Amino acid sequence: MSDLAGKVQTVLGPIPPEELGRTLMHEHILTDLTPPDERRDLEEAVITFENLYDATYNWMDTPGIRRITEPGIAVREMEWMLDDGGRSIVDVSTPGMAIFPEGLRRVAETSGTRIVMGCGRYLESFMGPADLERGVDDLAAEFIGRIQEGFDETGVKAGLIGEIGCSWPWTAAEKRSVEAAVLAQRETGAAVTIHPGLSEEAPFAIVDMLRENGADLSRSIVDHVERRLFDTDGVLRLADTGVVLEFDLFGVESSRFPMGRDVSSSSDGVRLDRIRSLIEHGHRDRIVISHDIVYRTRRRSLGGHGYGHIFRNVVPMMRRRDFTEAEIDALLVENPKRLLTFV
Repeated sequence: MSDLAGKVQTVLGPIPPEELGRTLMHEHILTDLTPPDERRDLEEAVITFENLYDATYNWMDTPGIRRITEPGIAVREMEWMLDDGGRSIVDVSTPGMAIFPEGLRRVAETSGTRIVMGCGRYLESFMGPADLERGVDDLAAEFIGRIQEGFDETGVKAGLIGEIGCSWPWTAAEKRSVEAAVLAQRETGAAVTIHPGLSEEAPFAIVDMLRENGADLSRSIVDHVERRLFDTDGVLRLADTGVVLEFDLFGVESSRFPMGRDVSSSSDGVRLDRIRSLIEHGHRDRIVISHDIVYRTRRRSLGGHGYGHIFRNVVPMMRRRDFTEAEIDALLVENPKRLLTFV
């Protein structure tokens, strides 16, 4: 049993689980998701009222929009979230993306937000040549070290494994990431959260690998469910495997899917319909929700919905749709508390 058993590890240190309160399980507070070969000498687009919609609509192609690295703006965004009724937030940025452990610590200290940091590695397309060849044991040792010792000299420690990035078809390097995440989960007692590739097959392939490697499926989260599975039957089938389903794109209301697949994106109303079906089929304890804010125009400081959208807008919508307070608390308090508490 880990020394962290029964505790939640934030960027400011361990806390009792009861201090988490309402929690967003999949966000990015400080990161840069610009592809590594485009980061150097990137000339960022200036966001104005005139181009705000187009920049958001075409966020994959707008220069610099995936760079959210300003601690002062992050503090303000966290303060707005707290005002809206949130309490805690998980930053799942992992290498390949830019990560800022000390920045997250400063944001937590200044804003009063409980911030949990993830660890792991992202998609192969974000890996350097040396990283591509790393073995499972080497990766697992890194993930364990981030939890037990922290990120290099910063002393900031991770409290979750992931998001582990997988594409589709997924690569040998990405499969090793998942295997390493399971080893780290078994060693530390942390939960793991995994970004599946862009295919309806991907979540189930990940579940198969998790099961084969001895993962605790009840503490394994499959991300971006609403952009991988497009009908209730598929969502229920995934829940039946025993993993946790994460609906983490609340606030994205455009039907356009910008990543090359001929599918329609979801909406907050459809997300709640899927969640209602899951609850009615006995899966209330296998659901978490979030926004996955990773580009600048989704933040309130540039006209977006911000990190408080779920608390400010979605929770009232849930009440209008006859979600009970116990069901709302399960999604926002009890399930995150269970997952972020080390075992």
